Amino acid sequence: MVNILSNQNSLLNLFIAEMRDEIIQKDSMRFRRNMERVGEIMAYEISKCLEYETKEITTPLGISNMNIPVLPIVNATILRAGLPFHQGILNYFDKAENAFISAHRKYHNDASFTIQFEHLSGPSIENKILILSDPMLASGASMEIAYKALIERGKPRHTHIVTIIASEQGINYVKKHIPMKDVTIWAGDVDDELTVKSYIVPGLGDAGDLAYGSKM
Repeated sequence: MVNILSNQNSLLNLFIAEMRDEIIQKDSMRFRRNMERVGEIMAYEISKCLEYETKEITTPLGISNMNIPVLPIVNATILRAGLPFHQGILNYFDKAENAFISAHRKYHNDASFTIQFEHLSGPSIENKILILSDPMLASGASMEIAYKALIERGKPRHTHIVTIIASEQGINYVKKHIPMKDVTIWAGDVDDELTVKSYIVPGLGDAGDLAYGSKM
């Protein structure tokens, strides 16, 4: 299942529009905060799909029966661009365990690149809800590598792949290379074009640089 949240009008569209705007992008603090806001909205939407059980809550005046989500969550992201997005999800799933994947593009002389996986820090994901976030789903290769590294630590009950902006090619790549039986994709918006260097057009640029400054 693929959910594209911009298909329905909400404040999400405003936050993504500001993230795309080359003038507003000059304020890195605002860019990070908008990433965080989108993460919060994604977490709320995902929460509608979780399993719940009824729990008695004691108030000062009596008992209230409330439906509470029951399954443990692992909130995972790809460094470094994913950190503000991850934090937004964590703001709502504040009891979640967390995982961090270090991976980067290694460019070659012919302008092609490969994804270099370096490190994974995180818990077992056996029979848990996995939320795997990356703000940009471009070629889809980073998401595939991150997912395959994570499932070496167990089989999740369900996986939610979450991104702010995806390319059509990236979504199709993920659907081809990651078993979709127990996977849901959530995208804030989807763009049609991907350049030869796998940048999304119109996209928004390099999310990591916009959030934290340029890198060497």
